[in-house]
Amino acid sequence: MRGPPRAGEESHGRSAALVTREERDEQLGRSTPDALRYVPGVWVQQTGHGQASPYVRGLTGQQVLLMFDGIRLNNGLFRQGPNQYLFTVDPNTLDRLEVVRGSASVRYGADALGGAILATPMEPRLDLASRGWAFRPRVVLRAASADEGLGARGEAELRAGARVAVVVGGGYRDAGQLQSAGPIRDLARGVRPAVPFYEPDGVTQRGTGFREATFDARAVVQITERLRAVAALYGYRQYDAPRTDQCPPPLAPERECLWFEEQFRTLAYAALRGDAGPFHAMDLNVSYQRGHERRRRDRPQSFVENGFVDDIDTLGASFSAQTPRVRFGGERFSLGVRYGVEAWHDRVASQAWTTFTDVRITRALSRGQYVDGARYLLLGGFAEADLAAWRWLRVRAGARLAHSAADVPADVESQSAAINRGFTLPVGRVGLELIPAPGFSLLANVDQGFRAPNLDDLTSRQQAGPGFQFENPDLRPERSTTWELGARLRRPRVEAEAWAYATQIDDAITRAIRMASECPPMTPSCANAFSRFRLVNAPGTTWVFGAEAVVRVHLLDALLLSLTWAWAWGEGPDPSGGSQRVPVSRIPPMNGTAELRWRHPRSGIYLGAGMRWALDQTRLAPSDLGDARIPLGGTAGYAVADLRMGWRYRNRVTVSAVLENLANTAYRVHGSSVDGPGRGIMLLISGGL
Repeated sequence: MRGPPRAGEESHGRSAALVTREERDEQLGRSTPDALRYVPGVWVQQTGHGQASPYVRGLTGQQVLLMFDGIRLNNGLFRQGPNQYLFTVDPNTLDRLEVVRGSASVRYGADALGGAILATPMEPRLDLASRGWAFRPRVVLRAASADEGLGARGEAELRAGARVAVVVGGGYRDAGQLQSAGPIRDLARGVRPAVPFYEPDGVTQRGTGFREATFDARAVVQITERLRAVAALYGYRQYDAPRTDQCPPPLAPERECLWFEEQFRTLAYAALRGDAGPFHAMDLNVSYQRGHERRRRDRPQSFVENGFVDDIDTLGASFSAQTPRVRFGGERFSLGVRYGVEAWHDRVASQAWTTFTDVRITRALSRGQYVDGARYLLLGGFAEADLAAWRWLRVRAGARLAHSAADVPADVESQSAAINRGFTLPVGRVGLELIPAPGFSLLANVDQGFRAPNLDDLTSRQQAGPGFQFENPDLRPERSTTWELGARLRRPRVEAEAWAYATQIDDAITRAIRMASECPPMTPSCANAFSRFRLVNAPGTTWVFGAEAVVRVHLLDALLLSLTWAWAWGEGPDPSGGSQRVPVSRIPPMNGTAELRWRHPRSGIYLGAGMRWALDQTRLAPSDLGDARIPLGGTAGYAVADLRMGWRYRNRVTVSAVLENLANTAYRVHGSSVDGPGRGIMLLISGGL
């Protein structure tokens, strides 16, 4: 389901959506972010073919929290444009994806201003009635014509007796240059934008293509009937992924290119989950995570290569549990409380160098994109109560206290100042749900979110989409409050949900245009950039207003129609100090989806069709006007239709096919460097015992 979650408790009375493994296999998105394309209120932007950035209610990057099995993926180096991060989650390992929309920091912690994306991996199957051993292998094969992509995954599940199960898997994919239906045209002059750069055939986009490898292992031990232990390892390795808008950059020689030579993520953790003594629905995690990024900028006409390596190691621990529901007042009332604490610590290693290719001399720079040895600490604790009364009323309320601290050494040569700052932030929420009739709810929520400036804000010097961006060590935390009203209907043949919201962001961290003379020392990329930006706190309040809706209708027992719609509008103070209020950068246009699906009740055969549409987006922020990813005058709207078909046999064999972009429409998702794929076919074949 792309709209209301199937289980009422999953959303905590909030606007939320759930994507299942079955739906993902039928849509055949190329990545985990692609699986969110049919979720209302989510907009998936791509700066490269091997990257994708989900926007939730108009916000992305550091303002949207990503979690994998209860572990934070957000760290101290998360950028405003987080194109690589969710892409490093292998969709073949996932059981489901949940999107919680709107400020959600009370339950989920820092960064959840726009919402949270929660990824849940597959579990090996336990059988408490079993006494022997069981072995189940499985193979998944994928192919796509638009990028000549080929991929395969193998996994094996082993069950030892009744209480121990292990699944081990690995995969590989090689994606070539992406072919579109041809370049789009800008809205101002009707000419082709400079990004992406097209090969002479007019359909192949230079600066696309990549290779990736994945590995994972997960062991589950059932300790008691209600408590289990988990140990898991997940790894992602991406190689040679160009950044499309920098391959080549606008107005630069054709052979210039910025490559992500290595984009790695490794996550290992152990967990206890279930009921243990006084702790119910307990979730105790201890984790280690490493992010590794190696980039290379080729400038052959200048006989220069710039190299960068950034590593971040994160140690984390989190605990949450809930009390048993207490009933009182003659069974008219019941109360439950969810509570928890968490701690995350990051340590950064960062280097940069310049190689003069004509003489093969390499000179190390005093600092990289970040300051080597920087550290970041995040602590938090929360409690959230849920009161049910008279079967027609639920009241939810909660609070969190969080503390973050940045410790950055000075770098004298580059004039990078030492930073030792801490921020303590309280947030709260309250929600009301009225149930006037069975299956029908009216909801109202006020939720707060927060984000203290991280190491990327305070220390980074980097090439961003609009231009070269440099740091500001004096930034203040940004805070949000979301007011939302919703209605939810769940009947046997109709499920519907609609929400209207207003998100207020105070001290929003944004980009302000700067002159070349303001560039920090030892950063020639800043002085030579087409445009330059410094991060600043917006001098006032930023607002994002919007609405989203989803309807699912079972027309017949085997025929399902799904419709979604979303709209967002953002405005804030001019970050450069002007008196006029300006649009918020890269707010998605009005958009929606339609899907029709028929499934034979016995044979497992299914047929379906899906369409995604968007209107023109012409409301552009000052930073959008210099962003090569956004055509002059804005991004044109589109409508793209796919045809789906397939067969499932007892969850053992799946054959899926998608004929994508049937009309061969040239289109671009607003804010992307990559134009959408042209007409083509995607295939998935999976089978196992």
